[in-house]
Amino acid sequence: MTNPSGTNSHRRKALTVNHMMTAFFYGMSVTTLALLLAIIGYLFWLGLKDFSPALLSFSPKGIGNQLFNTIYLVVLALCISVPIGIGTGIYMAEYAKPGRLQTTMRISIETLSSLPSIIVGLFGYLVFIILTGSQWNLLAGALTVSILTLPLIATITEDALRALPPGYAKGSYGMGATKWQTITNVLLPAAFPSILTGIVLAAGRVFGEAAALMFTAGMSTDINWNSSNLLSPTNPFNPMRPGETLALHIWASRTEALNADAAAMANMSALCLLLLVLAVSIGARYLHRYLSRTMLGATK
Repeated sequence: MTNPSGTNSHRRKALTVNHMMTAFFYGMSVTTLALLLAIIGYLFWLGLKDFSPALLSFSPKGIGNQLFNTIYLVVLALCISVPIGIGTGIYMAEYAKPGRLQTTMRISIETLSSLPSIIVGLFGYLVFIILTGSQWNLLAGALTVSILTLPLIATITEDALRALPPGYAKGSYGMGATKWQTITNVLLPAAFPSILTGIVLAAGRVFGEAAALMFTAGMSTDINWNSSNLLSPTNPFNPMRPGETLALHIWASRTEALNADAAAMANMSALCLLLLVLAVSIGARYLHRYLSRTMLGATK
């Protein structure tokens, strides 16, 4: 016979532990949210307290050029890292056989993802600047930060493909499709909402990168918005020109700038960078939900 008092005691103990852990995790969630709101509120206060329209201009007294450089650099970096990263993820998920080669590639990807950005920046400076005999330029910066984002995109692509139900591929093969047709027409579209998350995370890292770009993209900006010659060193869309990003501008304004508006420009740069990352993250979240509904029939 069971002891009713002992059973009740164990039940009360289990309920107590459950309530304690529930309160603990709720507390951690509230703390994280409060920390995020505090950072956002503080940056808004710093950015708006000395705000003037001139800070958003495309002149030496504004951050418009740095904002453009940041967005342009992210686009260049994603154009490089997304195809290579997705291709690597496809290979690891669909083609690589268990063995020494797959293990070596996985260790290489994990090692690459843990490299400090300053080391990658020095590597980019040596390979994309010194060995090519070129000056600081946005393309070198994009190639360098692509090294940092490749492991993230590759890993998330592989995980997204492996997480798909086996019936997706089997159904495609059953209809006579080849492996490549199955990957491009069935698996990739179904996994794309999750892959998009990796692309957004990669973009977020590029937005905030400074150390790697200091050695490659440069810390100067000279843009002539009236230039129509793409090869001109002052053309906005010339990837071979130097370009200071918002993250670099924050560092330079706080450490090297001597003008009176340096602090205000740094604060506005930080606020614009925060709003840029939030806009990309929120937009990608809504796009993820839309694609999930249209492609997978998800309800959330």
